[in-house]
Amino acid sequence: MHRNKPDLSFDFREKPRGALRACDHPGCAESGEYRAPKGRQSLNEYWWFCLEHVREYNRSWDFYAGMSQDEIERAVRHDTTWQRPTWPMGNWRTRERVMRDKLFTGGFAFGADWGEERPQEPPRARPRTPEEEALAVLDLPAGSDFATVKTRYRQLAKKHHPDANGGSKEAEERLKRINQAYNTLKGSFGPG
Repeated sequence: MHRNKPDLSFDFREKPRGALRACDHPGCAESGEYRAPKGRQSLNEYWWFCLEHVREYNRSWDFYAGMSQDEIERAVRHDTTWQRPTWPMGNWRTRERVMRDKLFTGGFAFGADWGEERPQEPPRARPRTPEEEALAVLDLPAGSDFATVKTRYRQLAKKHHPDANGGSKEAEERLKRINQAYNTLKGSFGPG
């Protein structure tokens, strides 16, 4: 039994075009195959040019012609967000969390007294930076200079050294944390 094979040959050559439009440049008899926008306010309306005249048009095209520096800056910023509005980072997440809490804890329940405010929970403290953690380990206030850090490190290293504490494992662990805190602060202050 012989099956018919589908014809997989395809001619990729360009098909002959119908009637071509003339170049919109005054006095040009070439065919206008290349489109160019008529202006900034009419980007979906086109002039049709031949290759030579579309190149000439593109060389002289200035989208921002006639705009002030402030208008150009505003347009560029608007285009960097794809013409979509933006919101401050972080603020929306907090509002969304509050709304979700209200929704799931009955704050939006039917028949609820909307005039009554629920007590707000205190804002959560932000996590401490490694430098803030290191200062806490060395029991120093924020904004301490490196000389103070160095002096405090030497005092704590002597006090918590295992040899000074009879080889205590607790003292050894405490000294490791002190060394780590000192190295963190040393790195943040730079070579000194």
